[in-house]
Amino acid sequence: MNIILVPSRLANGQHVSLSRRQVWLLAVVFLGILPVFLGLIAYHIQALLVAPGLAQRQDLLLISERQALEEAQRNAQTYSLNDESKALEATRRSAEIHLNALAQRVGHLQAQLMRLNALGSRLMQRAGLVKREFNFAEEPAVGGPDAGPSLRTTVPDFLAALDNLSRQLEAKSGRLELVETALLDQELQVAITPLGWPVEGGWVSSGFGVRADPFSGKQQVHEGVDIVNRLGATIHAVGGGVVTHSGPKQGGYGLVVEINHGNGQSTRYAHAKALLVKQGDKVGKGQAIALVGSTGRSTSAHLHFEVLQNGRAINPQRYLKAEKP
Repeated sequence: MNIILVPSRLANGQHVSLSRRQVWLLAVVFLGILPVFLGLIAYHIQALLVAPGLAQRQDLLLISERQALEEAQRNAQTYSLNDESKALEATRRSAEIHLNALAQRVGHLQAQLMRLNALGSRLMQRAGLVKREFNFAEEPAVGGPDAGPSLRTTVPDFLAALDNLSRQLEAKSGRLELVETALLDQELQVAITPLGWPVEGGWVSSGFGVRADPFSGKQQVHEGVDIVNRLGATIHAVGGGVVTHSGPKQGGYGLVVEINHGNGQSTRYAHAKALLVKQGDKVGKGQAIALVGSTGRSTSAHLHFEVLQNGRAINPQRYLKAEKP
């Protein structure tokens, strides 16, 4: 292969002769190595041109990621504060509910205590107890030696102690009510049981049982006792009850008052001068019911007193007390 080099002024030209091998070597250089070299140069030029923009984009990406991370942290803190606020609010409401329940429980215990104090005072009066020994208006005396450090009390322990105290108060209140009922029954029984002395003063002139009749002298059964007393002396009921008869009565009784005391018991007050109660009246123990007289089959002023059980006369001697009513 021949290459002729012609200068621009067409002066002396040069003639270059190339062999086939040299031609192929030049072809490899121009067609293989040169494009690669030019490509590398273009890549480096492009890298130099693109590198500042890429770094800037990377910086912007890092800033954006940092801002997103900070925003997430702020949101997490906000959510945490909201959760804590909700928890505190729930705790406050729960505490208020427990305090209200505790206040109601304490109020209930105070009411029970006042009830027990009132009931205890009534029982003390009814039972005749010494007030200075059982004064329910004062705090009971308590004490003891110092036992060392105090024990820690938790809220559940305190509530359990309140429940236990409430149960004890209710149990004691029920027992005291039973005691009061028993005392009332006993007082009622005492009030209606015929027991006492039916007149002001006087003495027994004739007892219960067989005796000589004061008018005929014959032996007869005397179904009561005669208590001599002055004319017009007050006759008292020896027990509470209901007046079943007030007025004249056949058989020589004269003016009579009869009182039903319940349990099949009744009392009869005969030969009265005047009657102070009428049939159907409720009378109490010791109440004035008549005046001593000598009406009916009687020799002089006295009270004929009878005790009847289910309509049958029994010896009234055991129901008589020497004390005046």
